[in-house]
Amino acid sequence: MASDLETRIRHVTAVLGPTNTGKTHLAIERMLGHESGMIGLPLRLLAREVYDKIAHRVGADKVALITGEEKIKPERARYWVCTVEAMPRDVDVDFLAIDEIQLSGDPERGHVFTDRLLHARGRSETLLLGAQTMREAINDLIPGANFISRPRLSKLSYSGQKKITRLPQRSAIVAFSAAEVYAVAELIRRQRGGAAVVLGALSPRTRNAQVALYQSGDVDFLVATDAIGMGLNLDLDHVAFSATRKFDGHNHRNLTPSELSQIAGRAGRHMNDGTFGVTGSADPFDSDTIERLETHNFESVRVLQWRTRDLDFRTLEGLKQSLREMPNITRLARARAADDVVALETVSADRDIAAMTSAPAAVAKLWEVCQIPDYRKISGQNHAELVASIFGYLMSPDEHIPEDWFAKQVGLADRTDGDIDTLANRIAHIRTWTFVSNRATWLKDPEHWQGKTREIEDRLSDALHEQLTQRFVDQRTSALMKGMRDKDELHAEIAADGAINVENHFVGRLKGFRFQLDPAADGVQGKATRTAAAQVVGRELAMRARRVAAAQPDALSLSRKGRILWREEEIAQIEATEDPLKPTVSLLVDEHLSGPDKEKVQARLETWLTQTIGERLKPLVEISKAEDITGLGRGIAFRLRENLGILRRETVAEEIKSLDQNSRAQLRKYGVRFGAFNIYFPILLKPAAAELVLTLWSLKNAGATGVDALPDPPRAGLTSFNPDPACPEAFYRAYGYHVCGPRAVRLDMLERLADVIRPLLAWRGTNGSAPPKGATGDGGFTVTPEMMSLLGCSPDELGGVLKELGFRLDRRPIKPQVQQPATAADGTEAPAAPSGGAEAAPAVEAPATTGETAMPDADAASLVAEPVAVETAPVAEGAAAEATPAAAPAADAEIKYEEVWRPRRHQRGERRPERREQRNRQRGGGRQAAATAATAPPSTPAEAAPAAAAAAATGDAPAAAPAREPKPERRDDRRPHGKERGERGRERDRDAAPHRRAQHGDRPRRDDRRKDDRRKAEVHTAAPPRRGGIDPDSPFAALGALRDELAKRGKESGT
Repeated sequence: MASDLETRIRHVTAVLGPTNTGKTHLAIERMLGHESGMIGLPLRLLAREVYDKIAHRVGADKVALITGEEKIKPERARYWVCTVEAMPRDVDVDFLAIDEIQLSGDPERGHVFTDRLLHARGRSETLLLGAQTMREAINDLIPGANFISRPRLSKLSYSGQKKITRLPQRSAIVAFSAAEVYAVAELIRRQRGGAAVVLGALSPRTRNAQVALYQSGDVDFLVATDAIGMGLNLDLDHVAFSATRKFDGHNHRNLTPSELSQIAGRAGRHMNDGTFGVTGSADPFDSDTIERLETHNFESVRVLQWRTRDLDFRTLEGLKQSLREMPNITRLARARAADDVVALETVSADRDIAAMTSAPAAVAKLWEVCQIPDYRKISGQNHAELVASIFGYLMSPDEHIPEDWFAKQVGLADRTDGDIDTLANRIAHIRTWTFVSNRATWLKDPEHWQGKTREIEDRLSDALHEQLTQRFVDQRTSALMKGMRDKDELHAEIAADGAINVENHFVGRLKGFRFQLDPAADGVQGKATRTAAAQVVGRELAMRARRVAAAQPDALSLSRKGRILWREEEIAQIEATEDPLKPTVSLLVDEHLSGPDKEKVQARLETWLTQTIGERLKPLVEISKAEDITGLGRGIAFRLRENLGILRRETVAEEIKSLDQNSRAQLRKYGVRFGAFNIYFPILLKPAAAELVLTLWSLKNAGATGVDALPDPPRAGLTSFNPDPACPEAFYRAYGYHVCGPRAVRLDMLERLADVIRPLLAWRGTNGSAPPKGATGDGGFTVTPEMMSLLGCSPDELGGVLKELGFRLDRRPIKPQVQQPATAADGTEAPAAPSGGAEAAPAVEAPATTGETAMPDADAASLVAEPVAVETAPVAEGAAAEATPAAAPAADAEIKYEEVWRPRRHQRGERRPERREQRNRQRGGGRQAAATAATAPPSTPAEAAPAAAAAAATGDAPAAAPAREPKPERRDDRRPHGKERGERGRERDRDAAPHRRAQHGDRPRRDDRRKDDRRKAEVHTAAPPRRGGIDPDSPFAALGALRDELAKRGKESGT
């Protein structure tokens, strides 16, 4: 024991102090002062860093690197850089150092550090590097050891609690799980541009790459676990704890003050002071903890973890028993079962494994295999199964792991696709096979597999670093941040499309006279970015202002939403005023455009807008300024201006009727069209003018919904379309369309439709002329393809339009044409009766032309045909008897119907007296109407009887050939037939005529009824008035003579 104690105390010096005291640097310098040396470091990452530093100074051929997963052994190596676990026992060196010796108290790895503390020595010098908390333990275990205290080079102070988004630059945020690390890094990326990530699960290559990302200044934040507390030399100014509890593999526990100090001490390197604090959901530190961290005053490590190094390999049970041995030194405590002990206990329960370990060499081999680190962390059982498989292969006759099995396991990890967790998992697997390949006797060609596994690990590490960078770092922001630190002024430039780049990174776009900063470029660096961009924005806007001020009219345009565009970019917005033709212009600019430039642009746009309205809406502008329009005409002109050029005729019907011809001519001179349904300017229906009118209307009438909520206008050139029920009718009227039921019809097309219908209503078929297509000869018409072509709609849709315009649908049977004509008394052939069944069709001269020239003042009432009175001659009863056999076959044939449109009738109380007088003077009208009503099916059940009665009462139904006497019970009380009805009706009409003439005047007026403002336009027809006796030269006189002759012959034959 004395000999062991002497070994322990030989040339031992303990260099103790907090972090940032230069202990590791001192050890390297001392080691290089000896011919040979070895340093044990707590992390593979730190070992690689020290190896590179020493190799750079003395040459790679003189430095060896020994870790569990990597071995570089030059033949003449003088200096050995190792992880503490991998320090070789058989190498004798002059100098030996062990870093972070306070880890001797760690429950997981402490027994390894304690073993090196007690037994690892250099021939000339041994340095123990660590915290002041180890002073008492080292003094007890190594009496006479020398102690050197290293004061901290900078001051560490507490800065309190801060939000993550308000942490200073060059900060590290500490979390204790991968999920927390990723969440914090995501937040920093969104708010601050990005962060580097350091976790214990990362490979050394990935960890180095992430640290380099931070050290280079590409990012200003580092998010890490407590892995940064050891050996990582970082330029940190602040360390923020997002949590103070962690899971140590067995329990969730609070970090001790010394553990907090180990991490917080990373802030402030060399002579730069550092700060620490809390962030996120972590509670602020209490005053005692703050004082301990700032003064580095912590409780001493009382117990060191220990496990015997004298293992009994004679039997498997002896090995397990030796691992349970208790220490005999007060400061030491037996370590809890580590991964290798757990794996040994698990596999030794397998009978096959137990049978293989009958020899000491086999027991030693099993213990060596059990020391494979459990990088994968799947489960203890899974790791034990891997250990058993490898041990089985090593105990086989071949005594090596099969190449094909090993290649298969390695191949499973040789993929670089997947997310961060997938790549990290593959790295853990390949680290296991890298460790196995570094066992010299386990594979037939270990060097090949060492290179292969290292290559795969490097490839996976690079892919993982790339994934971490893409997820947690905004490359553009990091480049800008780095540029701001390296340069006093950032370089900015603008592209032809308005894109602005700062340091070759897109930061925003110039649209019109406004700079739109890219949201991703805003943040802590946003102010500097805007400052750099403002340099080119100001110059560019001034140049654009000069170009707009000198722009030609065609360089500017107006969108439907009221935006003025220059180069297809919005530069101003027009706003409605009380005068619809004088909107104001509001510039869309920001603070980068100077005041004088704004005034120049404002003046140019106001001039352009006034010119545009004056050109496109010329008649509307001129009529508002006209001085030659007076009286009612001036009022109508004002209404037209107020309604942007379109008025419903019914809203100004009284004023229109009161206009004299001179006033009408004055309005027509300015382009006003007096249509049947609307008063409007035809020139404003052109696309450019219509779009401008719609824009002006939208700005004034969009209301709370806004212009953007209105639908798009119909395509230019459409004569009609299906309107949106949710859209106000005024929207379509502003664009030049009249909403008629299911269709919105362009105003000029609606007038053309009226021009087509008007002659069809007026036609009466005199002189045997062929009827126009669609005319019925009785004040009605049928739908023609021309009408549908005008509106571009289906028959059903046209029907809806006609109903909205005031027409009604009448379905009547189509009677076959009588083939045998009657013979007149003078031997001439009598004219055939019309197919509608009228006795005599009244004739009306249809207008030869349509349009404003022929009918300059057309309105709904003008569609009424001017009646012409016709006196019908009596027809002999024998003629009817003779016609009956010829008509019999037609009665037996299938009855066909046609749809006839007629102007909607007024209610009985609204009928005008002069029409009743005309109807009463028609002979036999009631009987013929009743006969027609008896045979024609009604369009609807409720409408059938009233429609027939109205036709008979008004005398509008055309006279037909003599028909059979109606049944006595058909409305005898209300419709007297034949001569009796005609005489009584004439007597009543003659008695009432003077009173009506006195009441209404000699000249009846068509528009004497009261009108509702929203009344639908209606078209009316009436029977022609009587003009006196029968013309003796008329064909009807011949028919009367023929009738008398036939009656006379009948009487003679009867007698």
